Amino acid sequence: MRLLSTLLLALSLGFSTHADDPILGFKPENVAGQRALETEFDSHMDAANLDTWMKTLTSRPHHVGSPGSKANAEFVAAKFREWGFDTEIEVFHVLFPTPKERRVELILNGKTAYRAKLDEPAVAGDASSAIRKDVLPPYNAYSADGDVTAELVYVNYGTQEDYEDLKEMGIDVAGKIVIARYGRSWRGIKPKLAADHGAIGCIIYSDPREDGFYQGDVYPEGAFRPALGVQRGSVADMPLFPGDPLTPGVGAKEDTERLSREEAPTLMKIPVLPISYEDAQPLLEALSGTVAPDHWRGALPFTYHIGPGPATVHLKLAFNWDIVPAYNVIARLPGSVYPDEWVIRGNHRDAWVFGAGDPVSGTVAMMEEARAIGELVKTGWGPKRTIVYASWDAEEPGLLGSTEWVEYHAGDLRQKAVAYINSDSNGRGFLGVGGSHTLEKFINEVGREVTDPQTGVSVDARLRAHMRANGDDEGARRADLPISPLGSGSDYTPFLQHLGIASLNIGYGGEGGGGSYHSTYDSYEHYIRFGDPKLAYGIALAQTAGRAALRLANADALPFAFGNFVDHVKRYAGEVQELTDDLRAETNRINQRVEDGVYALSADPTKHSVPPVVREPVPHLNFAPLMNAVGELERQAAAFDRMLQASVTTDALSADELAALNRLMIGSERAMTVDEGLPRRSWFRHHIYAPGFFTGYGVKTLPGVREAIEERQWDEATAQIERLAGVLSGVAALLKDGR
Repeated sequence: MRLLSTLLLALSLGFSTHADDPILGFKPENVAGQRALETEFDSHMDAANLDTWMKTLTSRPHHVGSPGSKANAEFVAAKFREWGFDTEIEVFHVLFPTPKERRVELILNGKTAYRAKLDEPAVAGDASSAIRKDVLPPYNAYSADGDVTAELVYVNYGTQEDYEDLKEMGIDVAGKIVIARYGRSWRGIKPKLAADHGAIGCIIYSDPREDGFYQGDVYPEGAFRPALGVQRGSVADMPLFPGDPLTPGVGAKEDTERLSREEAPTLMKIPVLPISYEDAQPLLEALSGTVAPDHWRGALPFTYHIGPGPATVHLKLAFNWDIVPAYNVIARLPGSVYPDEWVIRGNHRDAWVFGAGDPVSGTVAMMEEARAIGELVKTGWGPKRTIVYASWDAEEPGLLGSTEWVEYHAGDLRQKAVAYINSDSNGRGFLGVGGSHTLEKFINEVGREVTDPQTGVSVDARLRAHMRANGDDEGARRADLPISPLGSGSDYTPFLQHLGIASLNIGYGGEGGGGSYHSTYDSYEHYIRFGDPKLAYGIALAQTAGRAALRLANADALPFAFGNFVDHVKRYAGEVQELTDDLRAETNRINQRVEDGVYALSADPTKHSVPPVVREPVPHLNFAPLMNAVGELERQAAAFDRMLQASVTTDALSADELAALNRLMIGSERAMTVDEGLPRRSWFRHHIYAPGFFTGYGVKTLPGVREAIEERQWDEATAQIERLAGVLSGVAALLKDGR
C-alpha cells in the first residue's frame, strides 16, 4: 500500500496539470475560459441522479421490441427535453428473434439421462431476479431453428487453434454437436467455426474457471456467476456486417426492402444455445475418449474428455422471427459557430434483461453529463459546434440501433461528423480508452484533468501508478499513454469502420466483480453491491466523456495529432512483416520434419496422430510500397503537427483558414477508408482498424494485409499491401495539402 501511495504521489506530481497549461486545439486566450467552463460543468455532477435513473431504467426488462424498451426511450427523451436539448425518438424496424422452444437433453443408452434446466432462478437479496414478466430466457439471438441429435464433442473455446488441435488428435466434428466454453473469442465465432467444420449444432457454456466459483464467491454471496447463471448474446456473423441482418448497408425503416431470411448472410446456419455450468456438467462428464490437454481443462470436478460420445445430445430450438421497433433517442444542442460540425456522444440503452451494468451504468453517466451541459446552457453559454447525444436501442443483438441510424444518415454524417465518443458498461477502477490514434494525445490531456474518486489523483496518474506497480515502468513514463485500437463490440463500429469517423470508446473498470454479464443477475442489486457502489465512477465517466465532448465542441482547431497515429501505424507495419517471417520459419520447420519423417512434435501420444502435410512455402512479399508510404506519412504528419500547433499558439490563421483546416482534419479519418471495403466484407471500409474475421470483437490492425497473410493468401496479401500503401499515401497527401 505504501509503495502504491508513493507511486501515485510521484506520478501525480510528474504529470499534473496547471491552470495556465495549454489545451490542445485552443488559442492561449481561450484556455482559461474553457477550464472555468469545465470546472462549472464538474460542479453540477450528482451521483444521486445516477442512482435514481438506474433504479428506473432497470425496474423491468427492456430488450429491443419490449414494452420496457419503449418506456425507457420515452423516459430518457423526456429528460433530454427537460435539459434543453432538441430531442426526437427515431424508430427503425429490425429483425429480432425470440425463443419459443428450447430443449437440451443428454441421451445415454437410448434413454434421456438429463434434461437441462435452461433457467436462472431468483436469488436471495435480489428482488429483480424474481421478476418473470417480459424476461427473455437464456438464448443466442440469430441462432438457426433446428432439431438435431448427435454425439457430443468438447472443443474447448471453439477457436481455429482448437480445431487445429482436434485435427492433430484425429477427431472430426462433422455430423456432431459441439460444446464450447465461453472465452478467447467472441461467442458468434464458436458456432460459425463449428458449422465450417461440419458440426450440426453448438452449445456454449460458462466454465467456472473463467466465469464462476474458480474466480471467487458466486452471487449472491459474491459477484461471480452462480451455477445456473447463463450468458445470453447474439451470434450473428457481425464480422461480415453489424446491424439488421435483412437490410445490409441500408437504414431499416418500416418500408425498407428486406432480404429473406434464407438470403441473409449473417444469420447462423446451425442451432446454438448458451447454458449454465450446472447444465453443462452432466454433458461433459458423460464424454469419454481422449483426455483433454491441460490447457483445455476447466474447473468442473471431473476429468475433461473430448469425445465424441458416448454422450449423445438432443438439441431442439425454435424462434419467433419478428420485425420489432427500435427506439433511438437523438438529442441535439446546436452549435453557434459551426452548426454543421457535429460532435456525437452515444451509449446504448437496451439490455438482455435488466442491464444495470451493461449498459445502464454507462447510460446514466451519459445522462448526467448531458444534464450538466444543460445547466451550462442556462448561463447563456453555447457550444461552437453542435453536440448530438444518442441513446441507442438494439445494441445487444448486434449494434442494430446505431448501425441503422448511421446507414440511414450516412450522407449527413460523412459531411458533418467531427468525432464519435462512445461508452457502454462502466464500473470502479481504471480508465480504459480505445479509439482513433489521431485522438490519442487529446484524450490523454483529458485524463490528466479528471480526478480519480478513490485516490484523489488524476485518473491518468492512477493508471500510470497501476502500470508501474505491475512492472511496466517504461510504459508509465510515456508522455501519452497508448489507447487501444478498436475492433467491434459496441456502437462505435459503424461510425469508425463504415464511415471513417474518428472515434473513442471510454469506460472505467477492473476492480468490480464479474459474473452478471448478460444474465438475469445484471440487476440494480448486483451492480450497487459489486459494480460501483457509490456510482462515483459513473461521475468520473461523465466528467471524462463530457470534458471530451466540450473540448471537441469548443476547440479553435480540432485537437487531432497525427504523430501519435504514425507511431502506431509504424508498429503495425513492422508486425505484419514479422508475421510473414514467423510463418516462413514455421513452414520451413514443419516441411523439414515431414521430409525427415518426424511426425510427433510432442511427447503427448494424443497429439499429432495424423501426420502433418507439406505446406506451401511462404514467398517473400514486397513490403517496400508500404514502408515508403509510412515514411512519407511520418514526414508529413510531423510537419502538419508543428504547423498546427504554431498556428494556434500564434493565432496566425484567419477564420476561413482555420475552418478549412478543421474540415481537413475531419476528413483525415475518412481518408483511411476505401469504398470497396475489405476482402469478402465490403461493409468494413477502414484499412487501419477492423474486427477480425475469426475473432469477432477482437481487433485486427492493418486488417487487409494482416488477414491475407494469416490465411496464406499471398496474391491477396500483395494486393492489400499496395492498397494500404495507397491509403497511407492519401492521408500523407491530405496533410501536405493542409500546410
